[in-house]
Amino acid sequence: MKVRLFEIFTSVEGEGILYGTKTLFVRLAGCPFTCFYCDTKESLPLDSGDEYSIDDAIQLIDSNLQNQTYKVNFTGGDPLIQHQAVAQLAKHIQMKKIPTYLESSCFDVDRFNHVLPFIDIVKIEFKTQDSDFVDSEHYNKLISHTMKCLESSVNSKKTTFIKIVVSSKTQPTEFKKLITNIFEIISKDNIDGFVIQPTYGVSEPSLDLLLNLYDIVFPYYIDVKVVPQLHKFIGAP
Repeated sequence: MKVRLFEIFTSVEGEGILYGTKTLFVRLAGCPFTCFYCDTKESLPLDSGDEYSIDDAIQLIDSNLQNQTYKVNFTGGDPLIQHQAVAQLAKHIQMKKIPTYLESSCFDVDRFNHVLPFIDIVKIEFKTQDSDFVDSEHYNKLISHTMKCLESSVNSKKTTFIKIVVSSKTQPTEFKKLITNIFEIISKDNIDGFVIQPTYGVSEPSLDLLLNLYDIVFPYYIDVKVVPQLHKFIGAP
């Protein structure tokens, strides 16, 4: 088995419920989507990065793993593009007693379920239709997969949180519809966090819009937080 890695680096986690933690990022190559706010567009092509055997990739990860690392974050691109390789790499990290973290749009429940046993912390990222994620014809199908991934993660008792990136294009009515659908399949007690993440440097949302979106989530989940990409403010990758 081979794996294409775009980069491996240690930095401060700048997103989600574990922001501020020292993290080894394993960025895998390849993503089929076209979100307009993507800040890692260079990793999207399936032939980006370098190809390694699984054994060589494990050695590379081990050589970059620093002391006091809180977790290992499998990101992309989208790691589910190379789900079989991610499962092997995450299994190796778990043997070291270091938490594994999956950062994905969760576009395929079968791939997700293959990886899930080897992941400790799951960020389920729901895309709004205005993100240019996919065309409207395929949007509902892919969101249904994300919903199923959320159910799988919750049922497997993983540390699970939801993230939604929002921009000035985000329509509160569409956002509310998505939130309603999410909390029809889970309860507030099923998840460990809910993060609204504003875009950075492109179509940034106003404070009024962020407060509006916050108010939509609050009745379902009172611990909802608006968290920007904090690593951007300290110049971290």
